[in-house]
Amino acid sequence: MRVVIPPCLEGVALTCERDERVLFEQLNLILEPGEMLQIMGPNGSGKTSLLRLLAGLMAPTAGEVRLAGRAYSEQCHESVRQLLWLGHAAGIKGLLTAEENLTWLCALNKPATQEAIWQALGQVGLRGFEDVPCHTLSAGQQRRVALARLYLNPPALWILDEPFTALDRHAVEHLEHHLSQHCDRGGAVVLTTHHQLMMKPARYRQLELGQEIS
Repeated sequence: MRVVIPPCLEGVALTCERDERVLFEQLNLILEPGEMLQIMGPNGSGKTSLLRLLAGLMAPTAGEVRLAGRAYSEQCHESVRQLLWLGHAAGIKGLLTAEENLTWLCALNKPATQEAIWQALGQVGLRGFEDVPCHTLSAGQQRRVALARLYLNPPALWILDEPFTALDRHAVEHLEHHLSQHCDRGGAVVLTTHHQLMMKPARYRQLELGQEIS
């Protein structure tokens, strides 16, 4: 008997209303392993709201989000271990060091050793900054601390809101390469970005809010 594997992420008839304004309605999407889906649209069209729905951080006005074939309502806290969410803000604590922040953040998914954390910080160009309080770092360096989670054995599904914010050209190129490689190895990425992607995985698609997936 053939086993049907569900999509890693699925939005079914999603409607989102904020401040009595409908941002989008009856939106359907499917994300399979190996795919990158870029959410497009003008400011205020609901890009971040859609990502937060897909990450389980807010509930849709109508419709349902399914992770590996199961609705969030059926998974309680299991879903937090099945995806990695990085928001528009770096989401780190200024009084903690880079290592301390990553130790705390990784505990949400899978605890990481000090050696793994130091290696991840090296991957994002922060070797030597492991024990530096994050409030002393630049905005770009703080962003890199958050992005180091992408090198710490994360889940296969990544939901990223403007991950290129505050990065210099070299860091942008490095991140593009890493995201593309992740998809080519069977991972999946949903992201928003105002940055023009120069490197894309083989299975790259766009969703323009208010239009069909291309």
